Amino acid sequence: MVSKKSRAVFRVNKHRRLRNRFSGTAQRPRLAVFRSNNHIYAQVIDDTLGKTLVSASTLDKDVKEAVEKTNDVAAAQAVGTAVAKKALEAGIKEVVFDRGGYIYAGKVAALAEAAREAGLTF
Repeated sequence: MVSKKSRAVFRVNKHRRLRNRFSGTAQRPRLAVFRSNNHIYAQVIDDTLGKTLVSASTLDKDVKEAVEKTNDVAAAQAVGTAVAKKALEAGIKEVVFDRGGYIYAGKVAALAEAAREAGLTF
């Protein structure tokens, strides 16, 4: 009998391989993206301390009010803008982008482009 791994297992393995290549530091933290069926989340993480410095998601009140649906490209753009604004307020200008094992297209790409337009460099 052939057993096939789920897409989630493949994504986690991809993410593990990606995380071996880079790590967030105090000078250049990691912008990590997580996408669920209903929401999208972004965190700026300092891996040397193991601390989340800034976060934003479609569950945040200001982002939720700005978008109609929480699981589309417009919502991802709103989260990207929100996390970039919070990061700039915290004095973070450069980040390493961690796509979380997802393909760089659609919501993940929209979040990244919105964060770039709002002032983050990566």
